[in-house]
Amino acid sequence: MSSLTFTLRDSSTMLRRNLLHARRYPSLTLNLLLTPIMLLLLFVYVFGDVMSAGMGGGADRSEYIAYVVPGLLLMTVGSTTIGTAVSVSNDMTEGIIARFRTMAIHRGSVLIGHVIGSVLQSIASVLLVGAVAVAIGFRSTNATPLEWLAAFGLLVLFAVALTWIAVGMGLISPNAEAASNNALPLILLPLLSSAFVPVDGMPSWFQPIAEYQPFTPAIETLRGLLLGTEIGHNGWLALAWCVGLAVLGYFWSQAVFNRDPK
Repeated sequence: MSSLTFTLRDSSTMLRRNLLHARRYPSLTLNLLLTPIMLLLLFVYVFGDVMSAGMGGGADRSEYIAYVVPGLLLMTVGSTTIGTAVSVSNDMTEGIIARFRTMAIHRGSVLIGHVIGSVLQSIASVLLVGAVAVAIGFRSTNATPLEWLAAFGLLVLFAVALTWIAVGMGLISPNAEAASNNALPLILLPLLSSAFVPVDGMPSWFQPIAEYQPFTPAIETLRGLLLGTEIGHNGWLALAWCVGLAVLGYFWSQAVFNRDPK
């Protein structure tokens, strides 16, 4: 068997292992998934009319639903990957990784299994949040099939990028609690982006914080794809952030994982 065949075989085995863990212990994923759903319901039904009026759309929450859903879909991706950091940290601290190191398996397959499993969970979570959004009134009537496909590709690529970062955070964490705390920015950054209000409507001193981070260009790109509006330079910025974070997370995770255990 070739090296690629070994890698694919071992990675698929690790993927099944992680999916089984997610099925047997769904509480972590469900808890993280509730955050974007609760924020969606809160901002639409409590603040929706006021926010829509403040953005010049009149007192009609349907305008604000269209604005807020893309940001919450990407926030869902960030929330789900926190579970990855916790899962990786558990593997590192509970001894299973030490046992894997003694077995004739491809070393990288352990991390690849975590990444693929997390991306699949992220997409499933995004579909669930999207279904809730459609149920309360979100519509994407102006998007073409090509734009829908591009939006799905962006969500997958963003999930891959954040997952590799979360894997690195889990590897350097001494326990599950530390892993959860280290990955907390993946939930906080969307709150500091254009997910809920336009960057132009923020205080001038705060605008650079919202603008120069990975979530804002990704949200603006996804919003443009789903609503059929202009994307501008945000598409290239979102792609650059995704590729950069994925490469950084991959090499960081591999370097930490391949260190000799102390």
